[in-house]
Amino acid sequence: MSTKNNYKVSGMHCASCENIITRKLQKLEGVKNVSVSYANESAEVVKDEGVTLDAINKITTPLGYTFSEEKNENEGHDVKMNHGDHMNHGNGEEKTAGGEPNPELKTLKRHVQISIPIIIFSAIVMGWDIFSNDISWLPKMSENLEEFFHHLLPILATYMMFTVGKPYLLGFWRFLRFGQANMDTLIGIGTLVAFLYSFIITAFEEPLKPYLDVETIYYDVTIIVIGFITLGKYLEANAKAKTGDALRSLISLQAKSAIVRKDGVDHEVPLDQVKEGDLVVVKPGTKIPIDGVVVEGQSYIDESMITGEPMPVKKVAKEKVSGGTMNQDGFLLVKATGVGKNSLLAHIIDLVKAAQGSRAPIQKLADKVSSIFVPVVLVIAFLALILWLVIGSRYLPFDQALALGITSFVGVLVIACPCALGLATPTAIIVSVGKGAKNGILVKNAEALEKLSKIHHIVFDKTGTITEGRPKVVYFLNKSKLKDNDIIQISASLEAKSEHPLAHAVSNFAKESDILLMPSTDFKYTKGKGISGKVKNKKYYIGSDTFIKSELKLQIDQAALNKEQTATPVVLADADEVLAYFLIGDAIKSASKEAISTLKKLKIATHLATGDREEAAVAVAKAVEIDSVHSKLLPEDKQNIVRDLKTNDQKVAVAGDGVNDAPALALADVGIAMATGTDVAIETADITLLHGDISKITQAIRLSKITLLTIKENLFWAFAFNVLGIPLAAGIFYPLGFVLNPAFAGAAMAFSSVLVVSNSLRLKLKKL
Repeated sequence: MSTKNNYKVSGMHCASCENIITRKLQKLEGVKNVSVSYANESAEVVKDEGVTLDAINKITTPLGYTFSEEKNENEGHDVKMNHGDHMNHGNGEEKTAGGEPNPELKTLKRHVQISIPIIIFSAIVMGWDIFSNDISWLPKMSENLEEFFHHLLPILATYMMFTVGKPYLLGFWRFLRFGQANMDTLIGIGTLVAFLYSFIITAFEEPLKPYLDVETIYYDVTIIVIGFITLGKYLEANAKAKTGDALRSLISLQAKSAIVRKDGVDHEVPLDQVKEGDLVVVKPGTKIPIDGVVVEGQSYIDESMITGEPMPVKKVAKEKVSGGTMNQDGFLLVKATGVGKNSLLAHIIDLVKAAQGSRAPIQKLADKVSSIFVPVVLVIAFLALILWLVIGSRYLPFDQALALGITSFVGVLVIACPCALGLATPTAIIVSVGKGAKNGILVKNAEALEKLSKIHHIVFDKTGTITEGRPKVVYFLNKSKLKDNDIIQISASLEAKSEHPLAHAVSNFAKESDILLMPSTDFKYTKGKGISGKVKNKKYYIGSDTFIKSELKLQIDQAALNKEQTATPVVLADADEVLAYFLIGDAIKSASKEAISTLKKLKIATHLATGDREEAAVAVAKAVEIDSVHSKLLPEDKQNIVRDLKTNDQKVAVAGDGVNDAPALALADVGIAMATGTDVAIETADITLLHGDISKITQAIRLSKITLLTIKENLFWAFAFNVLGIPLAAGIFYPLGFVLNPAFAGAAMAFSSVLVVSNSLRLKLKKL
């Protein structure tokens, strides 16, 4: 039996690392699928139960990558983030999101603090040496000072090479031993060649004077390249940590304990000890620790972190509350219905984590490039060196050609890095999904987010999507010889087993009249039509007028149906006659009309698809100005509408909340579910809107468009740095008098990654 496992991965330094890990693990027997995220520093592995963590690490650890189990946030334990590195600036110590020290980031910070003064010193020496001949006011370096620097720079370069640059040397060593190359390999080869060449010149200066330019050494290049790359990695790690702020905020909402009332006595217990059915005391100004139903008390609840809505919501007895929301001013006694991993907040966290680790189709190009990038760069670097030695030496003195060859070799290896490519898409997705979650928009995967930006049509369900979904009986007509209360009792007893909003309206109608329900048997649900069952051993049917006509061949009183034009009829009948009519009205959501208007401005066609009768459907569509109306539909009919709209490469989204919407949601390019709807609709959909707020559909589309634009910007800059930088570093522009110093190449490479991540972080500032 295969299981899906999520792991934290340490030791990844670039997009090539993703490809190395994926290729190696896919060869392991029992591993079905591997998805690695450099931006998330995590991996999802689908494997047989016999494949252990030790077996995975046996393959990856020699390559420099370590897998570890992710702790379960939803069980009240310490939290370990996918993003690994999180700065805790309050006490100056680098920690993970779970509050644990992060030795890798701590080491990076220490190396940066030591490297910066050395970089500045080396840059001053290098600049003085280069520009003193061209700038009149800059004095030439004295012989004594030059001799001092001549001996000091090798010492500083040795420290930078073998202490700060140790990860890059290990990358080179692993390349020699296992044939696997990543960014560290490129940096390691380039800086080591520069260092060893300089060391040989320094050690054998006199014998080599007749053959080589002994004045040209690369200690300053070694120092500055390693220093800039390390600084870039540190800045990138901090920026990457900020991309996960939204998820950390969600996780921080989880309470650590709860006050449970047993036998009239209150006990504070760890959250993982709370069980469904327990009575939980929620005091004013504290977080609600679990999902539940209010048993006693009333209060205003701040649900903004989960729904994105700033206004507190009043909660009274029998109303639901969600774990992680803040109780403002009242005392509540809540019966727990969802604890730990079964709570809404835990479900949201899982959705956000899964979406942030998923891959968008647009990332495929970057993945393909990254997979072959490092070997290609190695070939280009060696080719540049050989061409300078073979061809360059024909037109230049050998020592000058060699110096240019080494400069090009090191420059190509240093400036060419797949980091920016690997970060371009996932960092934007991480920030975008987190921003969506903060605004009550839950995205299941990155592919849905990308597709949503290209939508041409949106098909809406009526009840619970365009309307409030809390319908009530506005007209009741008893056509039988039974008393009204008896008819209502029979109807509500049948509808009690249905999840449809219209069924709830009939059940609530019985409650308002204090009518007790009776047991029903032989329950049968006909999807999209109605239900049947026995009450007091007699079979009854209740559902749409179409259901009663087709199932029982009975006549329907059209005059009764037309009492309320916008109302939906529910008809009760036995095998012989129609017994009663319930006309059920449902108020249109206040945000529906504006949302439809905004969608039209975005050039998106709108459609209403409902199982309701034509008169009610047309009235609702007219009120919110929806383009086209489809009524009296079965679930398969809704699916057929989606199928028809998808012709000619048209992209279709479906928004719904019921069981009958699930087939259409599944077929659509993007399924959008209202969180107020049924579980099957939410599970089938790609995007869930908390509190069923239809205005969030337009926000979700805006989010998808700005996310896709950000990804394209990131990919442009990532490709541009490499497309322009590699030829520049290889010396193609030497005839024009320009050669790229490897020190500047290192700065450019570090800057490219930081630029891409920073551009993704700009998404946080965008208004939806």
